[in-house]
Amino acid sequence: MVEDEKFRWILHCGWKGLCPRCGEGKLFSSWLKIADKCDVCGLDYRFASPDDGPAFFSLCIVAFPLVFLVVWLQVALEPPFWVHLLTSFPLISLGCALPLRPIKGWLVASQYVNKAQEAGTEKLWAQLNGASESDEWFEGK
Repeated sequence: MVEDEKFRWILHCGWKGLCPRCGEGKLFSSWLKIADKCDVCGLDYRFASPDDGPAFFSLCIVAFPLVFLVVWLQVALEPPFWVHLLTSFPLISLGCALPLRPIKGWLVASQYVNKAQEAGTEKLWAQLNGASESDEWFEGK
């Protein structure tokens, strides 16, 4: 599989919250909680460990530009504090919280597609996926 196809598959599954193996089952059981396994193909999601990645990317990609905008607003227009309460705080809060799910899905799909794992866990990876270590991840697609 070429890198461009992998990238499209990761974006498709990750951003929509779909199983990275079959592309049909649900990845999440609630807003940010990863399901135990795929309800279609049975992929065990215990391999997934996005940890603090979604929060980091959300803060770097979204929060930094928004904070820059808020600081510019304060310096340029000097609005009263209540303007920030009504505009800046909700904008930053929603701007950081809403991308968490798609970013988390993207990281989990990336882990699966690229077979990201800690050194020495090849046998565990094979057991979790019910396949040998040499099997392709993207069978039949």
